[in-house]
Amino acid sequence: MGLAVGDAMGAPLEGLPRPSIPVTSMISGGRLHRRAGSYTDDTLQVLALTRSLLRCHGYNGADTLQQLIEVYRRDPLVFGPTSTAVFDLILHRAPPEDAARHIHSTRGSRSNGSVMRGIPLGIFYHDPVVVYEVSLSCSRLTHLDPIAGECSAVMNIMISGLCRGMKKAAALPWAIHWCENKEVAAMLIRFDDYEPAPSLDALGATHCAVRVFMEAASFEEAVVRAVNLGGDADTIGALCGALAGAAWGLSAIPPRWLDTLRDAPMILEAASRLSKIAEP
Repeated sequence: MGLAVGDAMGAPLEGLPRPSIPVTSMISGGRLHRRAGSYTDDTLQVLALTRSLLRCHGYNGADTLQQLIEVYRRDPLVFGPTSTAVFDLILHRAPPEDAARHIHSTRGSRSNGSVMRGIPLGIFYHDPVVVYEVSLSCSRLTHLDPIAGECSAVMNIMISGLCRGMKKAAALPWAIHWCENKEVAAMLIRFDDYEPAPSLDALGATHCAVRVFMEAASFEEAVVRAVNLGGDADTIGALCGALAGAAWGLSAIPPRWLDTLRDAPMILEAASRLSKIAEP
């Protein structure tokens, strides 16, 4: 729910410079002229992965990919560049592994699309070793760049710890402990040494979300600051909202945002079903 709220808050600001007056309510507009409360592929992909986890009672790469392609076919315009390119090749009958490999080799895949979609893995799994492994696997469905996979793993291990009562001061170093990429670990452990850069880059987006979350005192403060950075505001808002939701819970989300969020009852039902089968 936190991810969906952050996504919807940031969607109208996607691709724009930092607003002169901070946005504190869900508004309409943006490059796709969205209505207030509408979400993007960040939430669509998270719901697709959630459905797969519920169907398979755990991570299944083939089923996850099928669920992702189904939502892509229904609303392709909201998807990011890397996932779009991979899914298009698969829909033209390219083998999934070849599609991801071709896009990575020809245009790179260090974008943030696989980072935001992996959040349900942290909710479902407890063991950080398992979270790490399934995060990399889920990321590689579309993004073969190791930075994207490691950023996803750090986010999901943080989510796993926060959902199970870990304080944020402990959750970040705990997640970085399992990180095997020096560039990712160095930037995130010293997050306050770097200015937030709300870009499509996997590490830049992850750093933005982590820094804003670590410095915030509430869900509302975290999401408002995250989306008002501009740039890839929907994904920064989604990632920060996911961390804030895991840390402070559903009751911390302002009711006025939940009332405006599109499909809120459906998203809440999916989240509730996932939590019921999640590992303790």
